[in-house]
Amino acid sequence: MPASPDAHVPGHPLHLIQRGYCRAACFINECDRLSYLDWLTLLSGRMGCAVHAYVLMGNHVHLLLTPTRAGGATRLMRSLAARCVPQALEGPCWEDGFETWPVFPRQYLLACMRYIELNPVRAGLVARAAAYRWSSHRANALGEESALVRPHAFYCALGRSSALRQARYRAMFRGRMARDISLQVPVP
Repeated sequence: MPASPDAHVPGHPLHLIQRGYCRAACFINECDRLSYLDWLTLLSGRMGCAVHAYVLMGNHVHLLLTPTRAGGATRLMRSLAARCVPQALEGPCWEDGFETWPVFPRQYLLACMRYIELNPVRAGLVARAAAYRWSSHRANALGEESALVRPHAFYCALGRSSALRQARYRAMFRGRMARDISLQVPVP
């Protein structure tokens, strides 16, 4: 069951889901997605939220973030909902609230990142997470530059160098380890 937005503890990672109104499309085109990412980058910094993983799907968004201030995640999600509305859409774009789950780093943080970044693969949009442009996978697994993604300490613990961290992170997306990790994540 999702946590109350008021239960967000500064410094504790959260998995958030923002859904399109009545599960309708919330992104009409590439410009909508680019605009959302621009606003997310700007507002996450203003609201004191470090974004570790994300994926923009057709009718929802997954975020893994750590708020540094009380109420930061709630303010971020409300600000995004108010600013990120496709121009071609009439009526509300986002559901009023958002879903949020606390993520216990030792057990679930890396598995939650993987769960988020594999959404497009599970939805049949791409065969590999790296092929999907609208997620943090390229930043976390391939080292693609991102003004948005902030590595969590548990991601950094994967290795001393960025190349080693990326290689170990990519390994989580292959074979038996990938299947085992997906079984450990408490999914909404």
